Amino acid sequence: MNDATLIVRKGRKFDQVLEGARVVFMADGFEGASVDDIAKEAGVSKATLYSYFPDKRLLFMEVANTECARQSQAAIDNIDMSAPPREVLSQAGRHFLRFITSQFGQQVFRICVAESDRFPEIGRAFYKSGPERMRGEMAAYFAESVTRGELRIDDLTLAADQFGELCKADLWPRLMFGVINTVSEADIDRVVDGAVETFLARYAR
Repeated sequence: MNDATLIVRKGRKFDQVLEGARVVFMADGFEGASVDDIAKEAGVSKATLYSYFPDKRLLFMEVANTECARQSQAAIDNIDMSAPPREVLSQAGRHFLRFITSQFGQQVFRICVAESDRFPEIGRAFYKSGPERMRGEMAAYFAESVTRGELRIDDLTLAADQFGELCKADLWPRLMFGVINTVSEADIDRVVDGAVETFLARYAR
């Protein structure tokens, strides 16, 4: 079966299937998740599941992309993009770090990396649905802030990427390598506050 024949169809139980798949994928990973288990968790027949998703890979992509897009939209909706840089950076950094250090965020990242050789489109689609969108939103905010004389930035997208990397310092690599299992709000505050201060030391007017 080639990609041209793989079409996702929506219907009355589409969201039900997605939620069941989300639970199973997060528990068992992409490889370990079975269609039987997903159908059982979703409370649908295998025929119903296949009518929506003819390939497990498409189902995983939809689960990951839906959640990532939801997180990105929540950040956009809840952050006042007209506020001063310190406030916007603090809010955006906390939202970002909470998501990537959550159990869901960690598991999706690991699955995307694990499947990247066989299915590179999984990672590409995940990046496009969330990280790329937030990168664009932050770059657009930086452009407005530069116009207002608050920041001095030549490469807006690089600056957006740099802030994201600053927010991943310390906690993210230790989580990924299993050095720690959880993070606290105090941990998040410490890292994001440091990221904001470092970023503004470089780019604030």
